[in-house]
Amino acid sequence: MVHHRFDLIQRFDRSLLGRLIKAQERRRAERDTNRIVRPFEWGVSFIREHINGDDPRSIVKRYTHDAMRRSEDFYALPPVGDYHLSSENLLTWTSAVDTPSPENNMARARFFPALTNPQTKRQSGPPRAVVVLAQWNADAQSHVELCRAISRRGINALRVTLPYHEARRPPEIERADYLVSPNIGRSLQSMRQAVLDTRAAVSWLTARGYERIGIVGTSIGSCIAFLAFAHDTRINMGVFNHVSGYVADVVWHGISTQHVRAGIEPHLTLDELRRHWLPISPMPFARKLLDLPARPMRFIAARHDLTFPIDLSRAVIDEVRKFGVPLDVAWLPCGHYTSGEKPWVYWDGWKIISYLKKYL
Repeated sequence: MVHHRFDLIQRFDRSLLGRLIKAQERRRAERDTNRIVRPFEWGVSFIREHINGDDPRSIVKRYTHDAMRRSEDFYALPPVGDYHLSSENLLTWTSAVDTPSPENNMARARFFPALTNPQTKRQSGPPRAVVVLAQWNADAQSHVELCRAISRRGINALRVTLPYHEARRPPEIERADYLVSPNIGRSLQSMRQAVLDTRAAVSWLTARGYERIGIVGTSIGSCIAFLAFAHDTRINMGVFNHVSGYVADVVWHGISTQHVRAGIEPHLTLDELRRHWLPISPMPFARKLLDLPARPMRFIAARHDLTFPIDLSRAVIDEVRKFGVPLDVAWLPCGHYTSGEKPWVYWDGWKIISYLKKYL
């Protein structure tokens, strides 16, 4: 009888509920009316010095080939010497990547200290902290409640501001368009900057004596978190909330990035874009996890996601499992946008926090 009821719920989830949620997802995506179709650019000046007259396609090809061949160098973090934590728990430092936008070159994060046990007046267990990365175009309040919930469970949280977001956004743009855009080179630079800023946040936590460090990323933050996880063994565990293997495929097929595709499609095929953006995509680094110490990982995916379509989520899940890397997968019966709304946001939060409590 119990199994029969469960089957009925599953069928309802896949049929009526699925159609309702997908309709909501489309409506949520259409609310943003300030998406701009920006012109296609190779953007080679964002990735390396070049001589005028060089073929930009060849420059990007060589750059991505070198990045994939030596990804440890590509994502190597130079020393950071100017961390500053304000009395309001706002952390700043100079980003390791220098971009044309001065605002963006100051990396920022907000620290949420763990709340102590009122009986013992101290945190239980070894000092723990988690780096939190929000979604694309997140505002200053995105994931703040998640960080507070994490801190209430005795875990410190450090919410990193992504490049070109919030106070890092230059005045000429309304949205964080420069993070992923039809400018191929700038997108490579921006995503690499996001990974190095994340690793710098880990360095700050390590220097403060935190013995266990986790990472939580949502949407594009999940992609950035995975790239950091694959290149930094100081990160002891990870929760990747909404997952996909290739940035190019999300741009091509997701409903939230059609304006980016519109700028690229007249100039590149999906296969070409995928090759150019391999260094900033999780899929090619799944095998790299075999060469690293085994660490707990949870992938969270949404069954009715139209921004990170479900077939893209399944592909990266299968890729990681193909190599025998330990992986926990949790499915949400909602979509990308709706995962941030009641009641799904509570379900999603529980999937994140319960895994942190168990493995961090």
